[in-house]
Amino acid sequence: PRHWIFSCRIEAARCPDVVVAQIDPKKLRKKQTVNISISGCQPAPEGYSPTLKWQQQQVANFSAVRQSLNKHRNHWRSQHLDSNVTMPKSEDEEGWKKFCLGERVYSEIDALSDNENLGIDYIKVGFPPLLSIVSRMNQATVTSVLEYLISWFGEKKFTPELGRWLYALLACLEKPLLPEAHSLIRQLARRCSEVRVLEENKNEEQISALNLIICLVSRYFDQRDLADEPS
Repeated sequence: PRHWIFSCRIEAARCPDVVVAQIDPKKLRKKQTVNISISGCQPAPEGYSPTLKWQQQQVANFSAVRQSLNKHRNHWRSQHLDSNVTMPKSEDEEGWKKFCLGERVYSEIDALSDNENLGIDYIKVGFPPLLSIVSRMNQATVTSVLEYLISWFGEKKFTPELGRWLYALLACLEKPLLPEAHSLIRQLARRCSEVRVLEENKNEEQISALNLIICLVSRYFDQRDLADEPS
């Protein structure tokens, strides 16, 4: 099955319990002239810099996700968590890394055994950012988990599990941003740009995911006066 790079898209009329960002990597392979500017960010590999139209569409989608998340937060917060979901305490860094990324990624195990392919074990593959989960996270927890995952990403490779949680946590950040949150997401964008340059096989889906995060940091959070969106 195709990887879901991120899990964050909410539709106002019909809310699923996971949010998903949809990206078409093929749209990146045209001649590009638009570069995303953040201090310390490295430019995209030739042919992989997103168009202005693409960036604007991602920002519009992201804004809609945030507004819908805010609108439906109380509903999803009231939903019961499955019995196998135990959210770590805010200060439990290792617990959150395992919770979001799964023990397989956390322990850097490359492959699943045959027995593990019989069903989804969220302890091993990580819990997706279900709305019933992220809606329970206050801003202190959102910022802490974002910091934990960015710290992890500073030394580890980019994975779909990491990407979907980064997108979800960015969507949960409330504006105006606290200075520490603003510093964190700029650090995240710089790290994404480093990994993007080092992407040996030029995996379009992965570069699209990295471009998306850089785009959101530079065009949504950095260039919108850090004011709250209209309700």
